[in-house]
Formats: sequence, C-alpha cells, structure tokens
Amino acid sequence: MHATSPTARAVFTRASDPECMWPGGALLDEVRAELARPAPRCGPLDDLDELRAHASRWAAEETDRFTTLRDASLACGDGGEVVRRTVLSCAPLALLSGAWLQWLSAPGNAETLASLRALSLYASDVGASHPHASRGSAYLTLLRRLRLAEYAVPATRLTQDTRIEEDAFFVPSVLLAMGRRPEDFHPEILGADLCLRSVGLLPALTLVRRAHPHLADWESLDPGTAREPAGPTGTEQALAAVAALEAADGGATARVAVGFRWALGALQSWGETLYARLEASLDPAYGMAELMRLRAREGAVYHHDFPMEGRPLSQWLTECRTDAGPFLDALARSRMVKPGRSEASSLVGGLVGERGPMFRVFAEEDLAVIRRWIDSLPPRTATPAAGTGTAAPTGATTGDGLAKAGSAEAATAGVPSAPSAPSAPALPSLLAHPAADPSPRDIREAYWLLQRRAATPAVHEWARNYVHGWLARSGHGMDREDLQLPGAWPAEGLRPWLSAQHDRHGAEFEDGREVPVPSRDELIDSTVQLAPLTLIDGAWLQGFTGYEEASSDIGFSLFETYWDELGNGEQRLNHPIIYRQVLAEMGVDVPPTGSREFSRWPGFQESSFELPVYWLAIGRFPRTFLPEVLGLNLAMELSGVGGSYRRARMALKAHGFSTRFVDIHNTIDNVSTGHSAWAADAVDTHMATVPSPRAAEVWARVRTGYRSLTPPSGFRARQAQRRARNAAATDRRITR
Repeated sequence: MHATSPTARAVFTRASDPECMWPGGALLDEVRAELARPAPRCGPLDDLDELRAHASRWAAEETDRFTTLRDASLACGDGGEVVRRTVLSCAPLALLSGAWLQWLSAPGNAETLASLRALSLYASDVGASHPHASRGSAYLTLLRRLRLAEYAVPATRLTQDTRIEEDAFFVPSVLLAMGRRPEDFHPEILGADLCLRSVGLLPALTLVRRAHPHLADWESLDPGTAREPAGPTGTEQALAAVAALEAADGGATARVAVGFRWALGALQSWGETLYARLEASLDPAYGMAELMRLRAREGAVYHHDFPMEGRPLSQWLTECRTDAGPFLDALARSRMVKPGRSEASSLVGGLVGERGPMFRVFAEEDLAVIRRWIDSLPPRTATPAAGTGTAAPTGATTGDGLAKAGSAEAATAGVPSAPSAPSAPALPSLLAHPAADPSPRDIREAYWLLQRRAATPAVHEWARNYVHGWLARSGHGMDREDLQLPGAWPAEGLRPWLSAQHDRHGAEFEDGREVPVPSRDELIDSTVQLAPLTLIDGAWLQGFTGYEEASSDIGFSLFETYWDELGNGEQRLNHPIIYRQVLAEMGVDVPPTGSREFSRWPGFQESSFELPVYWLAIGRFPRTFLPEVLGLNLAMELSGVGGSYRRARMALKAHGFSTRFVDIHNTIDNVSTGHSAWAADAVDTHMATVPSPRAAEVWARVRTGYRSLTPPSGFRARQAQRRARNAAATDRRITR
C-alpha cells in the first residue's frame, strides 16, 4: 500500500456515500493501475467465455477446499468460530452485493440500451418493488441470525468492526470506487461484476452454508442466480448488459475482460489469505493472541501496578499489540489459568464475575475464546520456581512455540504458496485537496454537466447552492398562500387527502372542457419547451438508485418509480424515448439529451432549463434534502393525474399526434396503486419516524418540496432565491 494512500476502510466508507463527490484526474489513473495489476492464474485470457469457465473452475476447487476446512474445524470442536470469522470477513462484499452498478444509469444516458440493461441487472439485485429485498439484505439477515450484525447498518459501520480484517474491504472498496466514476469505468465495472456472478456464492460462504443450510436465503446470496421464479439469472442479465455495451462501443470488449481478470485475481488473492487465516484459527492460541492484540491498547492504561513475572502487566499488554506470544506464555504460567480447566480458572471466573475487578471487560464471545484457549493448554508438569509463583507448561504454549502460534504472520507462514492479499488500493490522490475548477458558466452548461453522475467539486457545490436557492424561492410567502398540502401532517396519513386531490383534478377537468384546444403551433412549441424536463424524467429520484436507499422502507418505492420512468429496462416503455417519438411526429429532431449540443440547441428558451436543472441538482442529495425530495416527488406524480394529462390528450388527439406519453402517465401515476400512491406512502413512512418535537419542522420542509415543482415567480421570491444561493456558497467557503 502506498504510504500516503487511504486505507481500504476509508475508501469503502467514502465510496458508500450516495452524495459523495468522487474526484477524477490522477485518481482515475491510480484506479487503472490497480486494474492492470497482473492476475497470474488468469494468464493473458481475453475471451469472456474462457474467463468465465476459468472462474467457475476456480470457484469449484475453492468450494471443495473450504468445505474440507469446515470438516476440520468440526474435528477440532470449533466449527462455530470458523463460521463466525467467515461470515464477518465476507460481509463487506456480500452486504453490498451489486452496489457498484448503482450509478451506471444517469439522466444523460437513460435512453440507451446499455444503460437500461445495466439498470435491469441492478434492479434485480436490489429487489425492486419490495423493501429490504436486496441481495445485501439477505446477507444482513444471515448476520442477524448469527448475532453478528452489531455494525452492519448502515454498511459503512462495518469499517468500525475490529473483528473484520482490513483486507476484507479491498475488493469492495475498488469496486465501489469504480462505481462512482461510471462514465470512466463502465466496461470494467461490468467485467468485474460478471466475474462475481460467474464465481457465484463466495467459496468461503459454502463453508457457512454447509453448517447452516436453512439459516439464509442462499439463492439470493449467489449473485449469479435469478431473483424471481422463471426469471433471468443474474449471470444472464450481466451478459445482456455486456452485450448491449459492446454493441454500442466496439472497444468495450477488451476493457470488460480487464475488469473480469482484475476481479478474479483479487478474489483469488483474498481467498488464499482468508483460507490461511481460517486454518490458523483452528489453533485456539491464534484466536487468543488476536483477542489480546485487539484489547491490549485499552488494557495497558489500567495495569501499571499489577506485577506479572517481575514486570507491570501494562508493559506486557503494550508489547502485546505487536507480538502477543510472550504475554500468552506468561499468562499460561500464571495462577489465573488452570491449563485444560477453564471452569477452574479465575481469568474467566471470579475476575470477570460481578464482584471481580474485570467485570464486563470481556464480551461473552471474548470469554468463549479465552475458555477455548485455556482448555487447549496441556497440564503443567514442572514445579513453580521459587518466588515466581508460576510453572512453565509444556507443548505449544512454551517459548517460541506459542509466540509463533499466537501471531497472525506465523499462522499464515505454513502456507508458503499463499500470496498476501493487498490491504488497500493505492489511491493517494483521494487524500489530496481537490484542485480548483470552474463552476458552470450558465444554466445550459449546468444542465449538460449535471446529467453525468460524476462531477467536479465546483459543479457539486454549484448544484447544492442552486437547490438552496430554489427551495428558498419555493418557501417564500408559503404561509400566506393556500397551499394544497395540509398545514400539518394528518394523523391518518395522506391517502384520504390524495383521493380528495384526485377528485378536485377531475372536477377542474370537467369545468374546463370548453377551454379551446391550443393551436398546432402552440402545442408543438409547448411540447418542445418541455423537452429538457421530460427527457430527464425521474431525474429528481436519481439519488435513490443508491444501494441502501433503493431497498429501504422509504426509498424502495422511489427507486421503483425511477425504474418505471425509464421503462423497467425496456426501450419501448422508456418515457424519454416515447416523448422523443412525439417530437419526431411533430417534425422536431433534437440532439441526444446528454450531449452539449442539446443544452445549446437554439430551439429551447433559457427558462426551459430552470426546473430541469433543479431536478438534476436535488437528485444528487437524497439524504441532505430527503423531506424536500419526498414533497417534490408527491407534487410531480400527482400533478397531471385526472386533469392536465387528460387535457393534453385532447390537444394531441385533436392535431393527430400520439397520446401514448400522457396515457401511460395517467395510468401509472394513479392514486390507488400507482406513483402518486407510492409518493404519499413514502412521505407517510418518513413522517412516522420523525420525533414529535421535529415533526412540524420536517413537515414544513416536505411542503416546501411540494411547492418547489411550481414555485412563485415574483420579484421578491426571485430575490430570496439569489440571497439563499449566495449565503449557501459563503457558508461552504467559511466551513472549509
């Protein structure tokens, strides 16, 4: 690892943040250098079929090896310890299974088949349509059933679990890092993902499956399997995503192979180290030494006056942090330990009892490790030397024998062919202060830049400040206006209010039946000016493609809404594509939405980009602006149902244009089982979790978000917007 690189834990934490700003520049070259690291067992293979076959063979061999290790652990009487270690070591990868795909879909590429195939694959992984149905959620269930989930929610807390080794974060940290730069690593991400699906259930987890065949949804934990009966497998969907990308980019094939080879090599290296560590853990002294190293720092603070073989116990413990062997030798000789008889040893008896000086110092699982170590010690055969009060035991606990058995390095030394798994990717640029870069020059450039998932620091900050300004404008004079959303969150929830609004929309439509249909030119112009907005349909929800957001109680329906807006992976149902078809019928051909040419197209008015840019900006901050996004989403989904969609249909039909776009929205946005209902339920779910003292504040934010779809446009409201943007920018500069 580079001396100034972040740890794998640090990379994992940062890359798991759905609002993270992941820099480019030199960091991209560092990630590419990691991907180019040789994978000796793969050789120079470039053919995906050969690579997949190679990965499958390796996985089968590893499965046999780990299964044999499980049998050996049972022979040693400690199968549970090996299971515990395996489950914890696999947690960083398995708890976020598929998360590296979360940003492959973006507003700028939402119409492409490559993006839609990747989104289909990802939707399967997160269990679209259901909360807590992701592959990671299935692993969380396993952790909870084994009572190992103390640090599992959110997944970033895993980095605080000292029971998990640093190298366990290496593979997921690199995958997540690539996932935050999808425009730069799309092929490599798909290649690495295909590798994981070709491997299937992590070989080490077959050991756990053998021990607990009914404790987990093992099919879901295998990323290569199908999520629905008779549905496509994860591997089939991954291959479809690769094929779509290759069809669009002929140079992608070689890069997909690079990602595959890297992932397989990294898995092999980590698997060797994990196997060696598990094998070493069959020796009780290994677990005891590991425990002492973990607890030595805090223990050394308290025992300056407690002598042990002529030295303060605090000194022993200080040395224990680098080499626990000598201390365990001395501890085994002490009066606190009765070799082979943990039940008679004060170390796990009176000393840790409720009246003892070490009460609650060790957790129950720690005491189990200590007991196992004591029970493994051979009986003493010598008489204590005068003045020492101790006797030297025989066997593995004497001299260098215990020192070696008690050190992780020596435990792996018995497997000379096992390479060391890298503990962290060399990404020193991640620690560097980002270089100054320009903000968007105008709103059209902002529209173009914000359609990409990755952004420079200046663009990221510009987006945040734009949202602050827009919300200030939306909240201006709100108390003086009869806003449709109730003044307080109703105890019965929003469904009754939703039905009333639908009735109102219907009545307004009936009252307005005599309103003249706009002329053909007026209709075409309004349709064109709505294109920057409609062609990024769902952009306000893009933050809810984040792995944990997409399967949460609140976010699952928001992700499903986003998924629906983009046609559930099918171009024929993709809303932006359907809208383009209407434009084509009108004789209007606009450039690709994600291109600079689109944002500069002269047929668009400047004002046509204001609301779309707000959507793109707020969609980047699903946590910071959660209440506002929930309110905006409710306003957006309810806005046309029963009323304006029907009027639009009349106008389109009158001039001979397809009504499919408005028809499909009027049905899927319905207030009973559609997007409007989901939006109301998401608000209710969030408000139900808000403490009573904060309910009014949070509800006010929801109402502001609701109003932000159509904020006031007067002079004072615009002034409030400018002041808030400037204040937000100033505050960010001061806090740096």
